[in-house]
Amino acid sequence: MIKIGILGYGNLGRGVEAAIRKNPDVELTGVYTRRDPGSLKIASEGVPVRHADELLTKRGDIDVLIICGGSATDLPVMTPKYAAIYNVIDSFDTHAKIPEHFSNVDKAAKAAGTIGVISCGWDPGMFSLSRVYADSILPDGSAYTFWGKGVSQGHSDAVRRIEGVVDARQYTIPVEKALDAVRSGQNPELTTREKHTRECFVVAEEGADKAKIESEIKNMPNYFADYDTTVHFISAEEMKRDHSGLPHGGSVIYSGTSSEGTTHVIEYSLKLDSNPEFTGAVLVAAARAAFRLNSEGLSGAKTLFDIPPVYLSSRTPDELRKSFL
Repeated sequence: MIKIGILGYGNLGRGVEAAIRKNPDVELTGVYTRRDPGSLKIASEGVPVRHADELLTKRGDIDVLIICGGSATDLPVMTPKYAAIYNVIDSFDTHAKIPEHFSNVDKAAKAAGTIGVISCGWDPGMFSLSRVYADSILPDGSAYTFWGKGVSQGHSDAVRRIEGVVDARQYTIPVEKALDAVRSGQNPELTTREKHTRECFVVAEEGADKAKIESEIKNMPNYFADYDTTVHFISAEEMKRDHSGLPHGGSVIYSGTSSEGTTHVIEYSLKLDSNPEFTGAVLVAAARAAFRLNSEGLSGAKTLFDIPPVYLSSRTPDELRKSFL
């Protein structure tokens, strides 16, 4: 059994916990939190809840630590920090900063002899693999990625960290005109703004400067500055009633040619009832791979690009060849 620790018990931490219960070769040995451990009630009976400070001395009951923090401020600090002690997994999703994050985790993990698999999930993650496979097969082509309509955990977290914000949900919405043009094989040149819009629902503190909050959202680099963004201020009751779910999904569409006038369109799509539960399931598969890679003596940062599919699966190579090849 691969022993898993979870750091952080928000939506994503609960998603990882759910995924662990579905996988026969992994077990949850502890949940770690920056909050008071006594205040936390988890779904897994008999699993201890401990303060995050206990992770600073290497624990023998953790083979892989899955870090369930936000990409805006948590993961850039936490993943290298804990990669110096444990094999770690994260879902860092600020695409523009992935090379920098990879380098920081790689340095810490190589020094410690651990594995750090970063940017796991569905995008970055499963969608990233789809883009690479398509580009490898049809190098003369273009990849288009459309997200939504759905709730982005990372973007919602970034809004919640703005001063004066109590709660927030951010929906990413594809522009239908752009989607139709890509699916028809037109290979249009599309700006970021032409592909998606963003819609935010925000519960503000009483007396907060809503105009300032709206301006900070719309001008936030890497998150909202490049999109047409609409901000709605609503009550906590409306948030609970209308926005308690966390659905998401999207498509990677690749259009390429194999010869003059011969076009092929490849599409990989996801429709997710729960963004955090699906992301958590990818993180657990990556944890299995990290454990196997480290057991073979490898160290350093990795992404899903660096992991053979057989390392992600709980099935034997024989089973995979028989049932999936």
